[in-house]
Amino acid sequence: MPLSTHAAPFARLALANITREYPNFPAHLITSPDEHLAPRSLHPAFYGAYDWHSSVHMHWLLVRLLRRHGGTPALPDTEQAVAVLDRHLTPGNLAVEAAYLRDRPSFERPYGWAWLLALAAECRALPGEAGARWAAALEPAVSAVDGLLADWLPKATYPVRHGNHPNSAFALGLALDSAELSAATDRAVRERLLTWFGDDRDAPAHWEPSGQDFLSPALSEADAVRRVLSKETFAAWLDRFLPALRSDAPCPLLDVPVVSDHADPQIGHLLGLTLSRAAALRSLADALPDGPVRARLGKAADAHLAAGLPAVERGDFTTDHWLATFAALALDPVGGR
Repeated sequence: MPLSTHAAPFARLALANITREYPNFPAHLITSPDEHLAPRSLHPAFYGAYDWHSSVHMHWLLVRLLRRHGGTPALPDTEQAVAVLDRHLTPGNLAVEAAYLRDRPSFERPYGWAWLLALAAECRALPGEAGARWAAALEPAVSAVDGLLADWLPKATYPVRHGNHPNSAFALGLALDSAELSAATDRAVRERLLTWFGDDRDAPAHWEPSGQDFLSPALSEADAVRRVLSKETFAAWLDRFLPALRSDAPCPLLDVPVVSDHADPQIGHLLGLTLSRAAALRSLADALPDGPVRARLGKAADAHLAAGLPAVERGDFTTDHWLATFAALALDPVGGR
């Protein structure tokens, strides 16, 4: 199913959310009674969509849709999208965002960092003057994230493996796909992924999912390792990491999660899990040679996508502010396949 089928409703969701200041859940440490805490004061570019990382990746979604379908009947709101992005992605606004990141080295680490890099890459890839303008405005924030990553990676002795925002594998894989990192930081990311995960085997797939995952720890790890190994080496690594795939034994990672309450903000994370799993399963399948493992992963990816897509636009802010991004990842992955 192509992204074009969903371009117009996804764009409407992105526009509605990145311009919606409230409700808002700021991850802000208050250090003085004199601080201005209104979302627009703290984050003049990324004040909407409930929280900072969702605002960033819903901006990414909008630029992604412009790049794929701007000016076509699939995306009739092109002019409105450009106007909103022009208001948000200005040098002044992004200078404030960059300073905020530098002043708070653990803010949105590493998930929000990775999405900001992805946004910058999408702007740079958008043909025309608008994309170049937005990419140039984002450069100070990209530089801040590059420096923060470079400082953090040597201290990150252990990865975060659970299926929420701090997950190390998902964020670093997304950062690599962006190609926005300096050569030294890119090399450090690759080395850290291999140090963390290169010798892993027999992943506890039966532990998944946890009750509020929107990422699969095992599949996020495998998808990150896919990015740093040759195809031949990766296929052997995956056999060790998830031996059930080769043996045709049951593997819970391939089963669509049960979501008992779509409106519960935490249980509803499992809707995102269906879509992030779909993206990871398809990317892993495409990295393997033809055969039963590839076919099994592809079939599971299709099942997860079919289960997750109907929940993307429900009129419920708990999912509407973020879920379309993960649908876009499943339909049209960031780094290609």
